[in-house]
Amino acid sequence: MREIEKLIETWDGLAVLTEFDRPTGTWIFVCIHDNTLGPSTGGTRIACYDSPADGLRDAMRLSEGMTQKWAAVNLGFGGAKAVLAVPHPMEGAEREGLLERYAGMINLLGGNFLTGEDMGITSADMEFMARHTDHLHGYDVDGKKVDPSPYTARGVLTAIETALEQKFGVRSLGGRRVVVQGAGNVGGHLVRMLTEAGAEVSVTDVDNDRARSVASECGARLINSNEDVYSIDCDVFAPCAVGAILNRETIPRLNCSIVAGSANNQLDTAEDVESLRARDILYAPDYIVNAGGAISFAYLGQGISDPAELMARVDSIGTNLAEILQEAAERNESSLAAAERRVARTLEGARDRG
Repeated sequence: MREIEKLIETWDGLAVLTEFDRPTGTWIFVCIHDNTLGPSTGGTRIACYDSPADGLRDAMRLSEGMTQKWAAVNLGFGGAKAVLAVPHPMEGAEREGLLERYAGMINLLGGNFLTGEDMGITSADMEFMARHTDHLHGYDVDGKKVDPSPYTARGVLTAIETALEQKFGVRSLGGRRVVVQGAGNVGGHLVRMLTEAGAEVSVTDVDNDRARSVASECGARLINSNEDVYSIDCDVFAPCAVGAILNRETIPRLNCSIVAGSANNQLDTAEDVESLRARDILYAPDYIVNAGGAISFAYLGQGISDPAELMARVDSIGTNLAEILQEAAERNESSLAAAERRVARTLEGARDRG
């Protein structure tokens, strides 16, 4: 418990709402990081952690990442995230009971926290929660729940094309070798989009059967060991699973020119971006690259439901990334520094306007 207290004491966010769900043994953490631009909004993650403190730490990092993501696209939301740190995978009545009680917890915040899908939670879970709370996002004008993963994948695709143009002067994916780590909702869509664009794709996942299924369906190469993924010779490494995978152990093993993927918090520490720069690896900041789901949901809230138009809006990620990479090149600094300055400009501008 003292570790949880220390995390809260040193956090720069607005609030942490904590509850222990006794029927399931789940620790629930809702972390509200910022509301400068609008209601604090972010997904809910369900996962098993080694300790409750690890779950809280993840929620805090993800919440700050949402502040950065929303500020980078400047669409009127603040940053927040929730983590349900479950002791074991849950299905059926046990899972529904947990989600119902969690929905009640969200209601206590009175609209100051809006949530949707993240790792471990599905659109079906959101539809169930909608029976118990109105404080959800990602619904079309007819009240139908929209899956954000195709839009997130489209944003990653656009970011990869932009990064290729910056690195090689050619935007085309034809013949480019891309390694996708993670074959879940976003990763699976991304593999399909990449192969359709002519890329030579390799895919891996901790669930080997899932990776095999995606590889077979899309005509991609299966990587049997997730550990081998870092050393494969490729143009682009696309992390689409868990965070903190770019670290002092994995970066020296990378055999790529570009890192661009959907996983949140890919860098173990902010300093790791300099290790990538030292190896001349272009890093596309994760919260810029993976904003497609957030962008689509923001426009859904404005009444835009046409998938083609939403996809077109998501393509703004390419423009945003190009501006960040250009600024970084002109200043001889990391892409992360340029992205952070973009976020700071947006937040400071909003605060100055009152």
